[in-house]
Amino acid sequence: MTTRRPPELDVDRLIDDRRIRIIVCCGAGGVGKTTIAAAIGLRAAERGRHVVVLTVDPARRLAQSMGLTSLDNTPRLVPGLRVGDAAGRGGNGAESAGSLHAMMLDMKRTFDEIVEAHADPDRAAQILANPFYQSLSSSFAGTQEYMAMEKLGQLRRADEWDLIVVDTPPSRSALDFLDAPQRLSRFLDGRLLRLLTAPAKAGGRAYLRVLNAGFGVVTGVLTRILGTQVLRDVQTFVTALDTMFGGFRERAEYTYQLLRAPGTAFLVVAVPEDDALREASYFVERLDTERMPLAGLLLNRVERLPAAQLSAARSLAAAEVLQPSDGDARAPTARGPVDSEESARVLAIAALRLHAERMQLAAAQRRAAEHFIAAHPLVPVAEIPAQPEDVHDLDGLRIIGQAFSAERPAASA
Repeated sequence: MTTRRPPELDVDRLIDDRRIRIIVCCGAGGVGKTTIAAAIGLRAAERGRHVVVLTVDPARRLAQSMGLTSLDNTPRLVPGLRVGDAAGRGGNGAESAGSLHAMMLDMKRTFDEIVEAHADPDRAAQILANPFYQSLSSSFAGTQEYMAMEKLGQLRRADEWDLIVVDTPPSRSALDFLDAPQRLSRFLDGRLLRLLTAPAKAGGRAYLRVLNAGFGVVTGVLTRILGTQVLRDVQTFVTALDTMFGGFRERAEYTYQLLRAPGTAFLVVAVPEDDALREASYFVERLDTERMPLAGLLLNRVERLPAAQLSAARSLAAAEVLQPSDGDARAPTARGPVDSEESARVLAIAALRLHAERMQLAAAQRRAAEHFIAAHPLVPVAEIPAQPEDVHDLDGLRIIGQAFSAERPAASA
């Protein structure tokens, strides 16, 4: 039975397409998504683009792979790019000088930047000093996703880079930022928030009328739950921030539409395992529901075997033939050294069993990939070969990037 091959995903063509301004890498944890995002950024920069890689994952892998000691909320230049060799030629074959920056989202600092940019100095100082704001900007549910939207919008509006590569959090929450505009609107339009802002909006005697209408009863309940000072902090924060709410909505909607625009491409990253590909299916279906532009699936850590293959069964059978029985005179003993013939036999057995394990792993990977392809036959796929060791520098990222080329060797059947 011949397995239907999916459309081929040419990542280099995506990188070289100057109309593509944003690439979003999403996927489950542990699939190498951060490394893939870094490799895309490096390859694009060495092919002449000005790139910034934004990671929302708090792990330090991105900094380590790019030779940086740390990352923060400010884009940092990555040194060591190659320009002028094969990697440094743009899509038209001409030499070009690109650049690469990397950064890690700091949601509190991003929130602070919004306040500082969209409020007058006195009001900004009042908001930044508010205890409720300090808690909200550091740990409130949904803040990270909204701030990721904000930072992406900031980077795009700055227009300093012609390609932004986004490395999302390592879980299904990787796509929660798609909900950020709606969740923000629900929060801002919620009854409790309207109730808390009512006294300040009413002012003067109207404030007393609000209290007499029942606000005092609700405030008493909230005071018992939260405490007088906490409630006062919340009211002060909401009142001070009220004039900025419209801008919050507008910017979130701007970024949401930016993600749906033709200049954006989503890449789902997975490894050829059942659990990871089930997560990949979730991402593919969610992106389709949201009408987001899916470029394809990057199947990472694919086991590659030579064309001339010895099957796992035959390899194990050969190992059994070579394995000495208990009464075999050739079996090594503790009384003397093992001769060269015996050493060769032991090594051959180990090699045959290792080969069998690789063949079995490759077969399991192929079955898992076939299930995904059967469910999503129109999703383009590119395979990234498994590497002998972890990627920890630019050279390692370049090796990953070579698999993005349309001239990469075809996967074994």
